[in-house]
Amino acid sequence: MGDEGPGSPVHLLCLAASSGVPLFCRSSSGGAPSRQQLPFSVIGSLNGVHMFGQNLDVQLNSARTEDTTVVWKNFHDSITLIVLSSEEGTSELRLERMLHMVFGAMVLIVGLEELTNIRNVERLKKELRASYCLIDSFLGNSELIGDLTQCVDCVIPPEGSAMQETLSGFAEATGTAFVSLLVSGRVVAATEGWWRLGMPEAVLLPWLVGSLPPQAARDYPVYLPHGSPTVPHRLLTLKLLRGLELCLLCGPRPPLGQLDPQLLERWWQPLLEPLRACLPLGPRALPEGFPLHSDILGLLLLHLELRRCLFTVEPSKDKEPSPEQRRRLLRNFYTLVATNHFPPEPGPAEKQEDTVYPAQTPRACYLVLGPGMGWGNISVSLFIRSQ
Repeated sequence: MGDEGPGSPVHLLCLAASSGVPLFCRSSSGGAPSRQQLPFSVIGSLNGVHMFGQNLDVQLNSARTEDTTVVWKNFHDSITLIVLSSEEGTSELRLERMLHMVFGAMVLIVGLEELTNIRNVERLKKELRASYCLIDSFLGNSELIGDLTQCVDCVIPPEGSAMQETLSGFAEATGTAFVSLLVSGRVVAATEGWWRLGMPEAVLLPWLVGSLPPQAARDYPVYLPHGSPTVPHRLLTLKLLRGLELCLLCGPRPPLGQLDPQLLERWWQPLLEPLRACLPLGPRALPEGFPLHSDILGLLLLHLELRRCLFTVEPSKDKEPSPEQRRRLLRNFYTLVATNHFPPEPGPAEKQEDTVYPAQTPRACYLVLGPGMGWGNISVSLFIRSQ
């Protein structure tokens, strides 16, 4: 599990499967968006070798060169996604899950019908531009980890029971069962209806809100890749404080104008101080004063049955390694555990990793098994401890 190079490029290609026409190409370098584009001849070769295998009933899923990992994925025999990564220690599992998240993001924005029945390539290209910010966030060094764990990034808020009660009352007052409170793309509290959302929309919706430019309010059309891939819903967002937003998933009602400042003030003004205390939870995830051993530099806690996770690298910020390195170490260790020790998920079995990359800096990591029987009741805690 080596550290990724500071300028290691990642390229994502999206093509129409039947014609091979590129729909978009997104790139990042060192975790930041990049304008670097692959030559058309390279794009054609990568797609051509995949199509050649398909014609011979050979499924080409991945390949490795000396310094690059390539993963192909076809969706609904209509869209082909290809990702190339030169980041050191990149696993095929991570890239496969990235492609699933990217396709989910495409469905979220334009709907499944537009992707499986392509009538006008140029129009589809224009419509997909609205998904670029969300897709680019998967290529970069995000502070979230739900793209890899396929669990919703959460935080532990102060006065959580009071927030939950207020959120439920607000949802009833607005007439929608799907409401959540988000801080920097992480769920602070949510209604039962919101928690019942399927994957990948349960991960994608908070991630989408976190990737959009700040606004006081939004009325955003979205499709649900699992629950409603062909009929759009409305995602309403309301800013309570900078970085802290209410999200409502609804149909034609309520209109955005009905959610006026007086309604927000009536429900949320009494919780102003607890809401302010939530603002640092974006990167930290844990409330101030949470008891944590001083040697723990990073923490990933998963509840696999509820599909929720808590991820932070903020403890002991004055110690090495840096927060960015801690994120990479935890992501790499999670990939190692998920690849070798978690059971295969429903669907095509994921290929086992042949190579285990040793961490450049030794660290202690722990797999903690819960008291329940079976993998469905297991939580995984990954700690990075200082030397």
